[in-house]
Amino acid sequence: MSWLARLLDRKPPPAQRMAEALAAWKEGDYGVALDLWAPLAHEGNARAQSNMGAAFLEGRGVEQDHAKAVDWLRRAAEQGDAGGQRNLALCHYEGWGVPQDHAEAARLYECAALQGDADAQDMLSWMKLLGGGCPQDYVGARQWAEKAAANGRAAAMARLGDIHHNALGVERDADAAARWWQRAARLGHPEAQAMLGAAYLAGKGVPRDVVEALHWLRRAEMNGAGELAAGFLKEARAHAKPSQRAEAERRAEEPLA
Repeated sequence: MSWLARLLDRKPPPAQRMAEALAAWKEGDYGVALDLWAPLAHEGNARAQSNMGAAFLEGRGVEQDHAKAVDWLRRAAEQGDAGGQRNLALCHYEGWGVPQDHAEAARLYECAALQGDADAQDMLSWMKLLGGGCPQDYVGARQWAEKAAANGRAAAMARLGDIHHNALGVERDADAAARWWQRAARLGHPEAQAMLGAAYLAGKGVPRDVVEALHWLRRAEMNGAGELAAGFLKEARAHAKPSQRAEAERRAEEPLA
């Protein structure tokens, strides 16, 4: 091969191709991203394998194929890729491309969680709280929820509120429950908004404030947690003056800070 042919055949380094593929994926150019990832995946690049698996799992740029997704995700997971482990765990949890196996899902979620994957930490916390696929473990559920919450996961924050409210492996602590619900509520978590509204209505962990109660309960209702909020809403409205109800509605319509 001549020097010119070698020059023309020279490929960008894998890191550059991975970055270009990710940029294309974020822009919705899934075919371009897959064209860049596929050779790297076949060469053994774990992150590219994980991304190929995710594409087949979601049916983006390719026809959805759970069996192919599992094949790529397993290759990535065996190399220790956290995203591959998390998505393979989801396949085992749902029974997509593999027999449903919650115990294997919990094992894989823990592998990813130990690497700092926030979504895996959140899911592992939930599974330990319920005892699904692993022994029920309130302490472990709280610890993993705290890690996921530190990584910004609103569902984990809401769960921590429930853990402190219901005294699951900890002393009952209305203040801690309200603090966690407030953090999750401000991130838009509907159930946390309902529980925060209920806390304001009862004055548990926060000062009693019927306007704030109505405000958060209305947000919860508008965001899909109407069933949870309904009873509290009825009580809050019964105790509120028309001016207070109007102020609560105004606050509920404002964008979250």
